[in-house]
Amino acid sequence: MYFRVRFHRSGESHWLEVYKVWVKVFALSFAMGVVTGITMSFQFGTNWPGYMGKVGNIAGPLLAYEVMFAFFLEATFLGVMLFGMQRVSPRVHLFATVMVAVGTSLSAFWILALNSWMQTPAGHVVDAGQIIAGNWLEVVFNPSFPYRITHMVIASGLTASFVIAGLSAWRLLHAAGDAAAMRGLRTGVLVAAILAPLQILIGDLHGLNTLKHQPAKIAAIEALWQSGKGVPLVLFAIPNDAKRRNDYAIEIPALASLILKHDPEGELKGIDAFAPDTPPIAPVFFAFRAMVGVGVLMLALSWAGAWILRRPSPPPRWLLWAFAGATFAGWLATLSGWLVTEIGRQPWLVTGVLRTADAAGPVSGAQLGASLTGYVVTYAAMLLAYMVVITRMAGKGAQA
Repeated sequence: MYFRVRFHRSGESHWLEVYKVWVKVFALSFAMGVVTGITMSFQFGTNWPGYMGKVGNIAGPLLAYEVMFAFFLEATFLGVMLFGMQRVSPRVHLFATVMVAVGTSLSAFWILALNSWMQTPAGHVVDAGQIIAGNWLEVVFNPSFPYRITHMVIASGLTASFVIAGLSAWRLLHAAGDAAAMRGLRTGVLVAAILAPLQILIGDLHGLNTLKHQPAKIAAIEALWQSGKGVPLVLFAIPNDAKRRNDYAIEIPALASLILKHDPEGELKGIDAFAPDTPPIAPVFFAFRAMVGVGVLMLALSWAGAWILRRPSPPPRWLLWAFAGATFAGWLATLSGWLVTEIGRQPWLVTGVLRTADAAGPVSGAQLGASLTGYVVTYAAMLLAYMVVITRMAGKGAQA
């Protein structure tokens, strides 16, 4: 949408070239999202019948709102955006592009509303053994929703910025004089440099909200086995679940208490305070550090890039290689964050309302293993093909 607005206002051909490259990448990404996401609706029935049976009166409408108010909107205007530039007026085409962006954002709103309610349920009541909405505003705007939607939208922006910057850098490695690729690189780097520190700030606020409403998840993130005061921040360790300790730990004294309680002597609840309802520790612990580690690298690279690209001279090749190598860094960070979010709430599917075990269908381990293997192989092949295609598209440039 930004590239389309810039072309509409300036009339410069370079902005149109940038737009035409990235609208193709967006269309391919949109198709991938539809194809891979549609299986989720089937899995509600095949893998998690207890989920809809218990909380379907809340989950069903929220998913329906996403389809009616978001997916239909973006799908309708997507056709105009992709194929209507020569068939409708410039203003109508610009409007369609804006509506696709609005629809995409609305999708995030409704999906995050449902997921946040599952994390921190509110506004529901029990009627004849069924969970129903007592107050829809409280259901949607549950305690964690403002933090999750902000955190996820910024994460999406960072992911897209690094994809644009990385693939533009890849193009410039092959054609140093490509003006459209240079504009894509500068735009991606500048947006990432702005969003990265904002994400750190929102992440801190999100962590404080999680400490208040899901303290067991924080205990797993920090691999904090015992409650105590002046808790150290564990930079690295190998959580030992059998002995309930951290092996080979590298720690900074009292820093966890300072970050989470804003008091170096603040008290934090450990895993012992929530047993046996605790999530698996190691996956949450390592996924969180992967998310933070990749995020810090993205911050450093975007700031370094913004500083170097402030000059009109061509960027050094090492910087182009660095951004090309970090093209998909945002996806790694986002995936790691979702692993923390979803594994960290176990053993609950809806916190305090529905356990994961109670929602699972009567499917054997062998059947689950076979279907999961099929999904992993199919999705891995699609992901590899997707990455190869968009890299080739960007490498050829706008003229091709």
